[in-house]
Amino acid sequence: MLAEFDPKRLAQIALVVLLIVGCIAVVLPFVGAILFAFVIWICSWNFYCNRLLPRLGGRRSLGASLMVLILTLILILPTFILASSLASGADGVIAFIKSHIDTGLPATPPTWLAGLPLIGDDIDRFWQQMASDREALNAALRQLIVPARGLVLAAAGIAANGLLQMVLVLFVAFFLFRDGEMFSQALTVAANKLGGELGAGMLVRAHDTVFGVMVGLVGTAAAQGTVAIIGFLIAGVPGAMVLGFATFFFSIMPAVGPPLIWGGVAIWLYGEGQTGWAIFMVLYGTFVISGIDNLIRPILMARGAGLSTLLVALGVLGGVLVSGFIGIFLGPVLLALGQMLFTRWIGQEQAT
Repeated sequence: MLAEFDPKRLAQIALVVLLIVGCIAVVLPFVGAILFAFVIWICSWNFYCNRLLPRLGGRRSLGASLMVLILTLILILPTFILASSLASGADGVIAFIKSHIDTGLPATPPTWLAGLPLIGDDIDRFWQQMASDREALNAALRQLIVPARGLVLAAAGIAANGLLQMVLVLFVAFFLFRDGEMFSQALTVAANKLGGELGAGMLVRAHDTVFGVMVGLVGTAAAQGTVAIIGFLIAGVPGAMVLGFATFFFSIMPAVGPPLIWGGVAIWLYGEGQTGWAIFMVLYGTFVISGIDNLIRPILMARGAGLSTLLVALGVLGGVLVSGFIGIFLGPVLLALGQMLFTRWIGQEQAT
């Protein structure tokens, strides 16, 4: 049987396989940024074609540049502001630790700290022990400086990597907008060649799912950020706008991200002796800020994607666990395509 194979044909197949493997190896480090650029392109293509481009007289390079500028203001500027705020906050923590190395601790802990349930008495004893033993206190505080500096460096590294990824996203998005019709036609032709009518339907379903997930993410994040700012302003929390931006970004992590922000604010208010406002923030964060996440996100995603709420939730959570941030979009898309194939198969079985 092996003698029947044409060596020239085998060489051609091997060359194609090597070429595909080489292309994947080159692009692999940038897959996340490229896919995210495609997500942005898919979700904003109608706005670009129908509203922006006609106003610019069809000048695609200018239109693509303007879209990149808009995306820069939306994506990079808030990220830079948030990263700067986190860095200044970490510097403040380090300065606080160093000040206590020089002056020592007060004889007793703050009343709110000693009054914490279950652990308040232990904290009070440990505090008094450290306050009475200056050498042990200085040794403990010096041990905290190294992790604090490491945390600052890690945060700076994450922020720098995120900004670089965003720059790459915008770079790819520029060419997607400028040559969008060519890319769209290529995707349509490839889908038709691979699957015919089914391939074209799967392409449309993937587009609708990505758009629905993006609407759900951005819509929910914007709503949570807005109501969070309102709550922080009502409670008189300083830096309410920055905290609102942080809530917007952290809302990408469903059910976990926003409580990190409003929960920290509630703890700070309690530490400042504002127990009533701390209780208000816990209630407001639980029923308003996080309530929006539990109510609006599944509805927006399900309506936009044409999927059930269960499939959307499973797709988002499973996608994040497997592929990180970009899995938020890939998970629901894969489940949508799988549901489409399953429904088509069921229909064919019933027809026969």
